[in-house]
Amino acid sequence: MTKIDRVIKDIVEILRKDTRGLTIQELSYLTKVSRITAAMALMKLEGGDILYVRTIGNCRLHYLKEKVQIFA
Repeated sequence: MTKIDRVIKDIVEILRKDTRGLTIQELSYLTKVSRITAAMALMKLEGGDILYVRTIGNCRLHYLKEKVQIFA
C-alpha cells in the first residue's frame, strides 16, 4: 500500500465519522500528512465520485457521499 492509498483510506474513515464537512487543512492535520498530500488524495476521491465538495467563501468543505462502497 502506497502512502497516498493509506491517506485515502484514512480520509474516508475520518469523513465517515465526521459528517459536518472538513477542509483540506483539517484533514491534513488529522491524517498527519502535508496539505499537498491531503489535497492529492482528495482530488483522487473527488475524481472517483466518492466526495461531495461544498464551497463557502474561500473554504472547500469535503463530505463523503452517502452509500459509497470503498474496496481496499
